[in-house]
Amino acid sequence: MIKVGIIGGSGLDDPNLLESYKKLDIQTPYGQPSSSITLGFLQGIEVAILARHGSKHQIMPSNVNSRANIWALKELGCTHIIATTAVGSLREEIKPGHLVFPDQFIDRTTKRASTFYDKNQVCHIPMAEPFCNKLRTMLIATATELNFDIHNKGTVITIEGPRFSTKAESHMFRSWNADIINMSTVPEVVLAREAGICYASIAMSTDYDCWRESTAAVTFEEVLRVMKENSDKVKSLIKTVLPRLVFTECSCRTDINNSII
Repeated sequence: MIKVGIIGGSGLDDPNLLESYKKLDIQTPYGQPSSSITLGFLQGIEVAILARHGSKHQIMPSNVNSRANIWALKELGCTHIIATTAVGSLREEIKPGHLVFPDQFIDRTTKRASTFYDKNQVCHIPMAEPFCNKLRTMLIATATELNFDIHNKGTVITIEGPRFSTKAESHMFRSWNADIINMSTVPEVVLAREAGICYASIAMSTDYDCWRESTAAVTFEEVLRVMKENSDKVKSLIKTVLPRLVFTECSCRTDINNSII
């Protein structure tokens, strides 16, 4: 059985998109998730939608309770997670409005709980290939079919936030071969692997960060404007890909079995 957790919103927090929906408030060992979880059916597939930053975008990146979010989706039986995220572009060819399907990350966060195993047990979860390749491949093929402007791989660097980068930092991240930048992928992707859930990200390029001299530095207003334009793309992509998902053996689900000491 396929059950898909959708994190981020991007217009998919509209319950009218779902059939037979209901809202659940879940308590986890790590506290409450960022929002109520909307359960329902989309294209015949059961989905659980969670707003990463709260229903009113009131939770700043450092305070997102990622452990509670992932735990709640695991408890609800989610086999896959599709996470949507706004990103800044660190590459000329990744233009605002483009979609990126990252295959690697660099972690520059400093304040976030990034494991479920912080008491009595140690977990060394493999992260060489952090995003589910099977889920990524399906998303890429579907986005290509829909004629979206996409990049089928890229390295996302996750910073602590909530501030945006300085120009010096932006140029440094470019020199590290990072392609896009956000404040949300880590520790979500790590916790999903510990929970045995296939996780992939749809990254929506909204701006050029601040490295590009010919472009004004990023502002939150600009990010919101481009996100609204991208919202319909993301909804169309998710609605099209859901019926195509199949439950297959995947290392995303089994890596945890050999990772705990």
